[in-house]
Amino acid sequence: MSQAQREPGPRVAVAVVTMGNRPTEVDALLTSVAKQDVAPSRIVVVGNGCPLPEFADRLGLPGEVTCVEVDENLGCPGGRNVALARLREFGDVDVVVELDDDGLLVDADVLRRVRDLYAAEPRLGIVGFRIADEHGETQRRHVPRVGAADPLRGGPVTGFLGGGHALSMAMLAETGDWPAEFFFAHEETDLAWRAVDGGWTVLYAPELLLQHPKTSPARHAIYYRVTARNRVWLVRRRLPLPLVPVHLGVWIAVTLLRTRSVAGLKAWFGGFVEGVRASAGERRPMRWRTVWRLTRLGRPPVI
Repeated sequence: MSQAQREPGPRVAVAVVTMGNRPTEVDALLTSVAKQDVAPSRIVVVGNGCPLPEFADRLGLPGEVTCVEVDENLGCPGGRNVALARLREFGDVDVVVELDDDGLLVDADVLRRVRDLYAAEPRLGIVGFRIADEHGETQRRHVPRVGAADPLRGGPVTGFLGGGHALSMAMLAETGDWPAEFFFAHEETDLAWRAVDGGWTVLYAPELLLQHPKTSPARHAIYYRVTARNRVWLVRRRLPLPLVPVHLGVWIAVTLLRTRSVAGLKAWFGGFVEGVRASAGERRPMRWRTVWRLTRLGRPPVI
């Protein structure tokens, strides 16, 4: 056992949600987890509406491996909540690293670095990884700053990427889990805003690399509808009332300028109407001092 493995610190688990359509990628991801120089205390794999193969013995995975199968696809946030609930039942995890099922941990020290970051900062709530493709390129939309093109610049931010990140279990006990009703899109922003409002730090750590194929979010058939619906739900749930029309007005203008697909605009409009008419769930708007903090960190909540 290495010195790094013997050192005390926060107990780190790994959670992966899959729909069963990427078996080769899941094997590769879990193999990269097995190669970490600090083994996770637990690994939870959720089959989101699909059966799961046996991983632990076949891939030589370390620690306690738990497979959970759910009857229907609960979406990204819903599936992650299933993993969090199971980890909470065990009661012996401080930090959970959640990874996309087609990602890959290239470096062997990712979990150790995560552990050390949380050991050094008690109010560290969320750590976002850098996402890059097999050529080392990070897409602009994967840099969690407005107007900042440098993917290697880390520091406190106001958002993070769902593909690769770490969450404090203590933070989640205060803020609540993922908004399962979102299914897909903007769930990261909802959680990040709650974290910042609760006094937790959201950190972008580009030294933590998740290799991930270059993709477009529009590849999902439901992209335009749920993006519009969830944006409306997000601001209805989290923004002070005077900022709701401002945020939506800016966002509508940007969407109309950027979207070239007529079919996409129709789906977007349908989602917007759904977001207005349907219940957005709890309304717990952030405090005005949080609005100021988000603005100082370079991401005003009106854009």
